[in-house]
Amino acid sequence: MSTSPATRRILFACGALLFLLIIFRREANDRFYGQGPKPYPAPKLGIDELSLWPLEQKLDYLFPYEVEASFPKHIWQTWKVARDDDTFDKGIKGLVASWDSLNPEFTHEVITDDTAFQLVKKLYISAPEIVQAYRDMPLPILKADFFRYLMLLARGGIYTDVDTEALQSIRKWVPSAYNQSTVGIVIGLEADPDRDDWPEWYARRIQFCQWTIMSKPGHPILKEVVTKITNTTITMKEEGNLNKADAIKLVLDYTGPGVWTDAIFAYFNNPFFFNTTSSNITNSDFFNLREPKILGDVVVFPITSFSPGIGHMGAEGVDHPLAFVRHAFRGGLVTVEFSRAPQTDIFTGSWRPSDNERGGP
Repeated sequence: MSTSPATRRILFACGALLFLLIIFRREANDRFYGQGPKPYPAPKLGIDELSLWPLEQKLDYLFPYEVEASFPKHIWQTWKVARDDDTFDKGIKGLVASWDSLNPEFTHEVITDDTAFQLVKKLYISAPEIVQAYRDMPLPILKADFFRYLMLLARGGIYTDVDTEALQSIRKWVPSAYNQSTVGIVIGLEADPDRDDWPEWYARRIQFCQWTIMSKPGHPILKEVVTKITNTTITMKEEGNLNKADAIKLVLDYTGPGVWTDAIFAYFNNPFFFNTTSSNITNSDFFNLREPKILGDVVVFPITSFSPGIGHMGAEGVDHPLAFVRHAFRGGLVTVEFSRAPQTDIFTGSWRPSDNERGGP
């Protein structure tokens, strides 16, 4: 049965209109806080071709960021031995179990040091400079820091140190008022020390905590910090300085909260993602933060959320509605050089001396 020319014209116009609507909707959904439409998927490349690319471009290709995707229901932790090992620290077992009891729908894995390296090799086979940087790091603490960024970049979910206790279900972290399809990463303040001697105790005046992070795979902040740490490792090795990475101040800036905080501020002030024409985002935007703050696709929690009960910098108690994670500050004992004299301190993924030892804020 044939159709008339008028009918064909109408059908053609409808089809064209539908096509334009689909394209428009795709671009509208893909526009994100100053970011233009995402390109169509690039053709698959071989390892040899990919090896010629700068690391930042490799990571963009290997781990594309989809803010509209759901947060993976995966909890990552690392420890020296497996959870079922007889030598697993009994004081930590209860803390680890808290994540299971409050989040039964999540897959929870405690990765051993040996398994961590195997995972890095598998996930980053197309970025051998990252694998080599991980292998070259002289201290377990450096690898533990690096591993959390690498796992979240590749797989997403929640990384949290084994000496953290879940106080509330992860489902409650992102307020219902926020559209989860526009949130890509959840972070918390670690430090807001309003005192002149803050450099003696922290790496940055405003410092974001990295003992607990929730992210979708491929987030640009994670790409930034992974690239920075990899390049720093390569440079330090070439200059023969890797063996100096056992000084606490260097650890904080190399893999710890210093470089993590820098990566976050670099993202906030990147005109590709944010409108920076009026002013930059600086420390002052987070002074005395008491409620969650959303900037672009980033939710920033106040100190209370990941450091309740510490007794300073405005932190509330563990029973506060915004208290989600308690950090017990356990870990391996490592002799390190810090500030005025060598001392032995509790060393975790984000180093911090106890208040009694430092007379801190």
